[in-house]
Amino acid sequence: MEYRQMRYVLKVAEERSFSQAAKKLYIAQPSLSQCIQRLEKQLGVLLFDRAVTPLRLTFAGERYIDTAKQILALNDQLIQQMDDIADLKTGRITIGTSPFRSTYLLPRVLPIFQKQFPGIEIVLAEGTTAELEEFALNGTTDFSIVLLPLAEDLFTYEPILTEELLIALSPQHPLSKQNRGSNSNQPPWPTIKVSQLKEVPFILMKHGQRLHHTLLDLCAQAGFKPKIILESQSMEAAQALVVAGLGATLLPDTLVRLRHMSEHPCYFSIEEPIHPRTVVIAYRKEKYLSKAARLFISLMKEIHQ
Repeated sequence: MEYRQMRYVLKVAEERSFSQAAKKLYIAQPSLSQCIQRLEKQLGVLLFDRAVTPLRLTFAGERYIDTAKQILALNDQLIQQMDDIADLKTGRITIGTSPFRSTYLLPRVLPIFQKQFPGIEIVLAEGTTAELEEFALNGTTDFSIVLLPLAEDLFTYEPILTEELLIALSPQHPLSKQNRGSNSNQPPWPTIKVSQLKEVPFILMKHGQRLHHTLLDLCAQAGFKPKIILESQSMEAAQALVVAGLGATLLPDTLVRLRHMSEHPCYFSIEEPIHPRTVVIAYRKEKYLSKAARLFISLMKEIHQ
């Protein structure tokens, strides 16, 4: 059944005449009559009682008209919605992000985006790195903010920024006092060897977070197994515990640069060679991204690069 056929039937019912409907539709009357006859044959019922003048709908015709009006109204509504989405009047973007990223990266982007496109709803799906990658693959999110490396056969990604990993130590620790002590909260950071931390207890990010495995790998390369006194899912909590003197932790410099604390640890660059972390926006290969999602990604790259 075609929308064109429905519109023809509605016009004939409205005019109660094939000839008058044909004039309003700007088609020849024989063509209109043949079109509706083919439809009636397809349906197996008559829609109009042609034995009376003016035309009258049959019982089947009345049911057809009621349903056709609903279908055409929904179709018109759908077209309008698609036009609005194309014009960015309405829509939704679901973003996968860690609590850390949503706290320190998105506040610089969301106010600008929502001022430009107030009809676009932003939904956040928070999780660990592994969960965020799965969200992007299974379509839970339009895209996720994650870290390289990624499985390149599964993902398309766009770099947003790079982060240096820093060691955070209590300002009262001897290694902090030997360097710049409690004033070491701005780059350039003093450097430290991971091997110097062999006896220092660590606050470790929880399993499933990339920092968890990175710290264990760094310590293994330095020839020791770290003393883990606590695991936390919050980088802010880990940093606060360092300030309280509980030990050391590994943090990205994004946290340090975008957060101003009245009390802060002493931060150190790591002397051993270590690749900076690359933060990317990732989505499933060949996934269609809406115009709104593409504009959000462009804005995020513009602000953070």
